[in-house]
Amino acid sequence: MKLSEKIVELRKANGMTQEELAAICNVSRQSISKWEADIALPETDKLLILGETFRVSMDILLKDALTLSEVKEVHACGNNAIQKKKQELYEGILIKESIVDDGIIDFLNIHKIELWNTGGKPKYWTALFFTSARADFPEQISKVMLSGPDGGNWFVDFKADNEKYIVFKDRILKYQIGNQAEKAYVCEECRKMGISDEQMNWPE
Repeated sequence: MKLSEKIVELRKANGMTQEELAAICNVSRQSISKWEADIALPETDKLLILGETFRVSMDILLKDALTLSEVKEVHACGNNAIQKKKQELYEGILIKESIVDDGIIDFLNIHKIELWNTGGKPKYWTALFFTSARADFPEQISKVMLSGPDGGNWFVDFKADNEKYIVFKDRILKYQIGNQAEKAYVCEECRKMGISDEQMNWPE
């Protein structure tokens, strides 16, 4: 089911008119009509409002493969999410602008979305707080990371239990959290790829 169809079904299930939903999202009724006709897509901040209004996760709204029969409320994010869903292997934050293929999002359970003001170009980054149960997620994400002299070397950092992953295009670095020697090696390899020490202040 497409996002446009989900908006229609969720709006009607909640007994809302297009005008009422427009007021909640602070947009015109015509914008709602365009979303529902699949002519335009809601911006990230509007997706967040839709998720909160209809009490559904970003997974349900963003992934075409999911139907509304799978709708469930998500009250946890970040560390709490992985604690409550033990089957999930990986937990981290992915900058959507750092990937070249949005298909990787199908491997994620998205618990929160934030817009980060970079002060540069692009002005905003879209941060996806995720968990993933896919065993080969490090290998899959490494295939789609942005890399090159113009775009720079992007990486995504995430963890699985006590292991920290730093993944670039076609390269996977990892260390045991608490092992300073392994972390020092990973940081040195990151420096060789043009990553500043400030950027290596990733959460563990």
